[in-house]
Amino acid sequence: MKKLTYKFSNSSVDYYFAGGISHLKEIVDKNNAIIITDENVYNAHVKRFKNWNCIVIKPGEEFKVQSTVDDLINQLIEMEADRKTILVGVGGGVITDLTGYVASVYMRGISFGFIPTSLLAMVDASIGGKNGIDVGVYKNMVGVIRQPRFILHDMVFLNSLPENEWNNGFAEMVKHAAIKDATMFKELESGTLKKYQRSQTAICELVRRNAIIKTKVVQNDEFEKGERRLLNFGHTLGHALENQYELSHGQAISIGMTYASVISQRILGFKEPGRVATLLLKYGLPTFADFDKGKVFEVLKMDKKRERKEMNYVMLEKIGKGVVKSIQLDELEQIIKNL
Repeated sequence: MKKLTYKFSNSSVDYYFAGGISHLKEIVDKNNAIIITDENVYNAHVKRFKNWNCIVIKPGEEFKVQSTVDDLINQLIEMEADRKTILVGVGGGVITDLTGYVASVYMRGISFGFIPTSLLAMVDASIGGKNGIDVGVYKNMVGVIRQPRFILHDMVFLNSLPENEWNNGFAEMVKHAAIKDATMFKELESGTLKKYQRSQTAICELVRRNAIIKTKVVQNDEFEKGERRLLNFGHTLGHALENQYELSHGQAISIGMTYASVISQRILGFKEPGRVATLLLKYGLPTFADFDKGKVFEVLKMDKKRERKEMNYVMLEKIGKGVVKSIQLDELEQIIKNL
């Protein structure tokens, strides 16, 4: 099992690409580890959790809230978890967010690591140290930035993924390609979802490339003062849509990227918004959609990327080159209303 270590400001993270949960006992002390997972992952892979201390929670974004955090902390107290305990989040983005957040606040901070089980978590949610919870319709409104000790990829978990979770993961990979990697964008254009589902070699390599793209951006700007903001391409509008319309993360971000490409055309003269939309459609993702513009803007203006009366909005100069532009809120409101 190959290990790559990436250094961040206050810590380093060990990445184990294409490893396996069977290797977890080599990374952590089994006696001090507590796995946090959800019912879907646990029931689909019950043998893999045998002889591990586990907390199993209900699946879904609606449980990424403070009441779940309270329940998890109460269970940790009952299990007599202490400062030597390490939490291991085995699941998708909801599980990695919750695990990282709980570990960061329990006893003022204990160690944690991730085994992401969805494509989305492998290429995005598990990477970068952002851990948090939702408050009402406001996505990730409360949280911390704290790096995991390790991330272990076990590609076997992808075998139990429903189709829509594959689509979700490709939304973030299209995002990475659009903002940072024109070559990968072309490769995604020439590939198909079925190709990546059938070839473990192809999906392993694609996941590894995407994980490294995000990791390097975060290394350069861990606390989101500059370059890391590029990773929010499609997220400003996308997050405002996600909880209001019960969309999956990938669906919401896909719609957000579609409109961000159109806004890029209007403001920066970006020439290929249609190319972005076509690629998203190819991977089973929605693009243009009807939504209540006024209602969505009310949520959007509370986005964490707002600075007083301006919003840092991620746009494309060209495929493979994202930029952050500050837009006055009143101007952005008109742009959204005219989409």
